[in-house]
Amino acid sequence: MPAKYHIDTKRIPPRFRPVGKLGIVDWREDCAGCHNCVKRGCVYGFFRDEADALREEVGYLDYVYQCKGCLNCVQNCTKGILSRVVNPEYRRLGDAYYTPDIVLSTWFQAETGGIPVSGAGYGGPFSGPAFDSMWTDMSEIVRPTRDGIHGREYINTSVDIGRKPSHVVLENGRPKETPPLIENPVPLIFDIIPERFQRGAVFAAVTQAASAMGVLAVARARDIPPASRVDPNVPPGISVGAEEPHGPAIARDVLVPFLADPKTDVEALCPGASIVMVADGEGVGAVRDSLKKANPDRLVAIRMSASPRSAQRALELTRQGAEVIHLVFDAHGREEAASKPRHARDVLRDVHGALVKAGIRDQVTVVASGGIALPEHMAKAIICGADLIAVDLPLVVALECRLCGGCERDETCPVCLEETDPGAAAQRIVNLIGAWRNQLLEMLGAMGIREVRRLRGETGRCMFFEDLERATFGKMFGKRKEEYGA
Repeated sequence: MPAKYHIDTKRIPPRFRPVGKLGIVDWREDCAGCHNCVKRGCVYGFFRDEADALREEVGYLDYVYQCKGCLNCVQNCTKGILSRVVNPEYRRLGDAYYTPDIVLSTWFQAETGGIPVSGAGYGGPFSGPAFDSMWTDMSEIVRPTRDGIHGREYINTSVDIGRKPSHVVLENGRPKETPPLIENPVPLIFDIIPERFQRGAVFAAVTQAASAMGVLAVARARDIPPASRVDPNVPPGISVGAEEPHGPAIARDVLVPFLADPKTDVEALCPGASIVMVADGEGVGAVRDSLKKANPDRLVAIRMSASPRSAQRALELTRQGAEVIHLVFDAHGREEAASKPRHARDVLRDVHGALVKAGIRDQVTVVASGGIALPEHMAKAIICGADLIAVDLPLVVALECRLCGGCERDETCPVCLEETDPGAAAQRIVNLIGAWRNQLLEMLGAMGIREVRRLRGETGRCMFFEDLERATFGKMFGKRKEEYGA
């Protein structure tokens, strides 16, 4: 029996003191100097653990990373000189989509490999835009045997990439050879890291993490190292930080060269690459055919920007023989449209439904990228019809990036991303994906699903706020204003 897939996590402390969400303002001129100071009695030990940094760096204003906001110190101070505030620097993290909470949560997962849990519970709204308007089915959560994290039940998270035949074809009484397939151990691959973050050892860290976990990593042709650095004898799953003369070797099978110029010599880039990616456009079918002719066992993925024509274009490409379609959304998960762009949630349902209706859904693998900021987004994108997702910005955030936009303004990076150590950075990415996979296991177990492939397109295991609102209140109040275009 093959060994169960497992991601080894290891705590990697941050290089810089992270930005904390909550702070305690300490008006020390009124301090009574109590020997049993309430700060020393912090039930989580944060003041004790960070005392030196607080004293040397911030003086009287104490911002505590991962403070739980229990207010124990504020309430019990004998002089009443402590006040809780929200760190203004915390508010500047990320943007409207990658919120400060998401950035802080990603840092925690990358550091510990654990699932972030707040004892205060969820304090936000129960619905919101995009993925936040989807509520997943948790009807099996009461069954203690549905526990994939602690090993009481094995839940498979691997997915197949490629064209799957709808029936067996016999040739001279024997099954005909099936199209090539690649098995990815998690429904997630690494996408191209945006140009502004391609500094220092960032690319090396991403590819090392991909090799360690055996997941695919898409890379631009110019970013791929010389063939001597891509060792065809190194299988996926090598140890992160393995000692090599020129740095850790990269497993050949995890690299997916993106050929912006289809005439590029693929063999010179990555000898024997099991999958390559080309941009959609005029003549893409001929490009795919030429690449398949050169190596029939190689998969060719077609990368296309999501648009209002995505469903129609996906049908055309699949009927022409496309094996993998990579739908690319913007960083906030929106399609390219002149007005009212749809979110990936709606586009994926449209594409999946069109392929199912045509009876060709299993003939193509659909990958979605853009707007995947949390592990729940991965599960929800699959529910909407994707086979797997691709991530880019969460990998950069795992390396302590604040998404502050300073690099776009040619400002000095506050975390010196270009000075990242590739070994430690790779382990932080491994930790992040390990935490994401554990949360996917939690969701699958709560749904009673033991195979992530079964989650694809299972919209019946999910409730959509708009549908519920329309069915419940639509007859009384009519449509929302935005549905009229107001």
